[in-house]
Amino acid sequence: MGMVEVMIAIFLTTTAIFAAFSLQSPAWKSAAKADYLGRGSEIMHRQLESTEAYIMNQCNTVASAANGIPAIPAAGAAASSNYDVAVSGLAGATSGDATYHIVTEITALTENYFRITVTVTWPHATGINQTIFVSRQQYFKNGC
Repeated sequence: MGMVEVMIAIFLTTTAIFAAFSLQSPAWKSAAKADYLGRGSEIMHRQLESTEAYIMNQCNTVASAANGIPAIPAAGAAASSNYDVAVSGLAGATSGDATYHIVTEITALTENYFRITVTVTWPHATGINQTIFVSRQQYFKNGC
């Protein structure tokens, strides 16, 4: 009788171990997806904030190529820019580095009121986007 109990215990333990191993692959995929999404969200919010600050200052009118901000369009027009960001921060690609593609679009609804849409995509994903509305601040104009 003791041998049958040992065999049943070994079978149940083996089944539990294989069940735990089968969950490992989906867990790694979920962790990778969460990592990409978190980094993409941070990049998107940083781009939104820098574009918002750029537009609020009436002295700024031309494109800011260093951070992917397009030129401020005239009322009723739109302008966009796009660029790639490597997570490592290095100029060239490195092994295991993730590259994000950022598209910033500014639509001038009126002379001083703009819609900013930033879309961030990465390999094997549709990406994320967000839109904010910004108005120019008159107080900055005196410093131009």
